[in-house]
Amino acid sequence: MPFTEGDAITFSKTVSESDVYQFAGVTGDLAPNHVDAEYMRSTPYGRRIAHGVLILGYTSTASTRALERANEHAVSYGYDRVRFTGPVFFGDTITVRYTTERVDPAERKIYSQIRVTNQDGDLCLVATHVLKLVDVQENA
Repeated sequence: MPFTEGDAITFSKTVSESDVYQFAGVTGDLAPNHVDAEYMRSTPYGRRIAHGVLILGYTSTASTRALERANEHAVSYGYDRVRFTGPVFFGDTITVRYTTERVDPAERKIYSQIRVTNQDGDLCLVATHVLKLVDVQENA
């Protein structure tokens, strides 16, 4: 089924301490707001928060599932207007809602709205994702 405006995929994940530490190790981002519980007790947040880019990374799962459902092949063309609108704490369960907003057949691009909320319904991240459809040639 090809992409149509209004199509939506959701994906939920509980963000663990392990997720955050593995991401910190891979990226080298060991900022205290992610890994230092004592430091974070003295901030308005009161506890460690996950990397925003880790949360954005989870949205890739939703785009992959959308491509599988549409039986299409694409590459990410990028993310526009990414905003980290609220913290995601260790143990929060986030839900990614990935909704097709616009299909541009001439450019072979799909524009989708991303909204990530936590278990309380608080908005944590918003963005627009652009997929570029590609042709796949079968091996003979």
